[in-house]
Amino acid sequence: MKTYIYRVLLIFIVSQSIFSQVVEGNVENLPVKEYTLTINEEVVNKAGVAVKGMTVNGSIPGPVLEFTEGEYAIIHVKNEMKEETSIHWHGLILPNFYDGVPYLNTPPIKPGQTLNYEFPINQSGTYWYHSHTMLQEQSGVYGSIVIHPQKETLLYDKEVVLMLSDWTNEKPMNVLRNLKRGNEWYGIRKGTSTPLNKVIARGAFGAQLDFWRQRMGGADIADVYYPAFLINGKQAIEYPDFKSGEKVRVRVINGGASTSFWMTFGGEDPVLVSADGHDVVPVVKNKTFIGVAETYDFIVTIPEDGKIEYRITAQDGSGTASAFLGSGKTLAAQVVPRPDKIGMMQKMAKMDMKMGAHAIKYRPKKDERFKIKNEYGMQMDMPKDSAMKGMQMDHSKMKGMKMDDMKHKQMDMPKDSTMKGMQIDHSKMKGMKMDDMKHKQMDMPKDSTMKGMEMDHSKMDHSKTQMDGMQENHMVVADSKKGNGMESEMKMEGMNLFSEYNYDYLRSPVKTNYSANAPVKEILLNLTGNMQRYIWSMNGVPLAETDKIKIEGGQVTRITLNNLTMMHHPMHLHGHFFRVINKNGDYSPLKHTVNVPPMENVTIEFYGNEYGDWFFHCHVLYHMMGGMARVFSYDTPRDTRMKGFPISELVAETNRYYSWGMVDAASHFTALQLAASNLRNQFNVSLEYGWNKNIEGEVTYERYLHDYLRVFGGVNIENDKEDSFDSFNTTAVVGIRFLTPYLFALDARIDNELRPRISLGRSIMIFPKFSVFGYYEYRLDLGLVNDLPVAKEYTSDTVCSAGAEYMLSRNVSLMGSYDNRFGAGGGLSVRF
Repeated sequence: MKTYIYRVLLIFIVSQSIFSQVVEGNVENLPVKEYTLTINEEVVNKAGVAVKGMTVNGSIPGPVLEFTEGEYAIIHVKNEMKEETSIHWHGLILPNFYDGVPYLNTPPIKPGQTLNYEFPINQSGTYWYHSHTMLQEQSGVYGSIVIHPQKETLLYDKEVVLMLSDWTNEKPMNVLRNLKRGNEWYGIRKGTSTPLNKVIARGAFGAQLDFWRQRMGGADIADVYYPAFLINGKQAIEYPDFKSGEKVRVRVINGGASTSFWMTFGGEDPVLVSADGHDVVPVVKNKTFIGVAETYDFIVTIPEDGKIEYRITAQDGSGTASAFLGSGKTLAAQVVPRPDKIGMMQKMAKMDMKMGAHAIKYRPKKDERFKIKNEYGMQMDMPKDSAMKGMQMDHSKMKGMKMDDMKHKQMDMPKDSTMKGMQIDHSKMKGMKMDDMKHKQMDMPKDSTMKGMEMDHSKMDHSKTQMDGMQENHMVVADSKKGNGMESEMKMEGMNLFSEYNYDYLRSPVKTNYSANAPVKEILLNLTGNMQRYIWSMNGVPLAETDKIKIEGGQVTRITLNNLTMMHHPMHLHGHFFRVINKNGDYSPLKHTVNVPPMENVTIEFYGNEYGDWFFHCHVLYHMMGGMARVFSYDTPRDTRMKGFPISELVAETNRYYSWGMVDAASHFTALQLAASNLRNQFNVSLEYGWNKNIEGEVTYERYLHDYLRVFGGVNIENDKEDSFDSFNTTAVVGIRFLTPYLFALDARIDNELRPRISLGRSIMIFPKFSVFGYYEYRLDLGLVNDLPVAKEYTSDTVCSAGAEYMLSRNVSLMGSYDNRFGAGGGLSVRF
């Protein structure tokens, strides 16, 4: 640490020049730095297959744009593709018109056109640029930005920019379509799926049932299969020119479309000096998590006897990439093990996490955010046999309280509490780690059953309590009836399941808090999603079903991001930096992107002094396209240059129709299924034809009321008699379709002949690539319209089928089944 010169006044990027509105034009006659970026389509090979990608100036990633604070940037962006494009300057404070979100605040760049971006450079640090049009970023439209300060604040000899990314050989729209249809292939291909045989072998079947009950397939981490992860466009890259003893500033940018990474270094531990372009108090840190769209800067010293390996490991453990700094023998980076998804599932089941918050709710206009927060997430229920079951402690009264002060407070007890009068000496707990506490005993009256105690962690401001280092992962409370009791053990394993993703290690060198007199507006945004239909939203409402969020100038906007999904969500706010509230209080860091871990919440706040509309969204590209986005609006007049570019075009991108289909070609029957679906609407076509001349077809329209319930209507046609095409029966049908707990697909309907019908279907992956499925249908005719046979009060029909499927690839499976209409046989299933 002594090798670094830290000058606080020069670091403070939170200066008035950054947080004031940026005026268009070079009004201060700043020196001009000019670039031209040309976006084109080219054939590239990043993962062993030549496919069409999108390049910037002929490369992936695009060139590094270097500036010095105080310059004026003019960047000409030329579109030589056959589709429109855009460029967003991620993390830069600039005029609203040049932010680069097409149809929101910047016009799209049409084929053959050039758009000139220009803005003053009023900041320094590591940033990046990327397309904000559809999924173009995944195809290669991204690059880095380095802005040098007018006077350097850190000592180092050289620097290198490392742009991280993920690469797919598929067309990105096909990736999203595959996610929308619920195909399991990506998890299988990555080796991260959790089929039933693995679950049972780990003794986790009870946990799996708990997930199924909540309509969850299992613990998940990442959505997409990537054949390659890249650093500056390569899976491994060498930088041999760095010499021993040199101090190198490593500027890392995560430009992945949907992958977060663990970063590790070989050799001496690096010093983390900057986050999202802002200098932080230097901290020695090797294993560091970098969410999508974040940037981190490290300083490393090149060793005398070798080269440093910088390794990135995909969060789900599905792949790595490395950069090597220096020459000679490799000093290998730490290997990050693959996460234990089944173990995660077991811990979450023990914690009784309430999952399944709706991605699209029944009444999107109704404000139910607090109801959603209270109903879902970490409930902190105790095991049924816990001697502390029902104990609750209201920490809301402890906000800002130091642990030393707590010893002077009394714990309110119910009148009938057998613990009344119990005293806890917190002075002995100061600085104590939770691991140490398990060896301590809590003195209690002999007749204590701890009846009625309640603990409410949700309101506790942990950043204010002096319990640094305490990990709430294994608390043991002695049973007072046993002298040395370890018998009454309250297991709270997993409470820190995602604690390693917090930002407590980031501390600003100067205070970042706002004036105590500034008015504060608080906003709760629950992050919600549905993996089956791949819809993502906030408060159960995707972008297409919501209004703008109004931001007032001269006011602090404080947002609680409460993640109710199993996925990480790196949330990015355009045109602003916000405080990420952590244990450092007034010195909480400033960022433009914040990662919100599963079932956790993060609080951010920013001071409103901009104008226009700014985008706020999850930076997992496929989540953004699935609807997890909002428009923050200062409610100022729209720029007249945006006439003819309605915001509705941007919103429509998140409510597109995606279509898919499947053909079963077997020895006993052939079936065709087609679907086209957006957020609320779905059209279906199905046809089944048996070689015994048994045929049935159906066309339906569905309307989703919420994630799991939809109403439908349509037309069904089937032949009247088996082995005969002489006559057909055509009926109109209406009904509901419902995804039940434990993931059964329920269909309840009635046709125009007043015949009710109910069916259930289910598929389960037993082994990797191998699934079994079953279907049962019962139809009743009470003779309300049709004439019944003599002496019959009703007639009924049943359909039952069962089978198995083995996936050969994403699009092809071997299948075999028995159907009581068609008999038994086997063949192929082809998805498209």
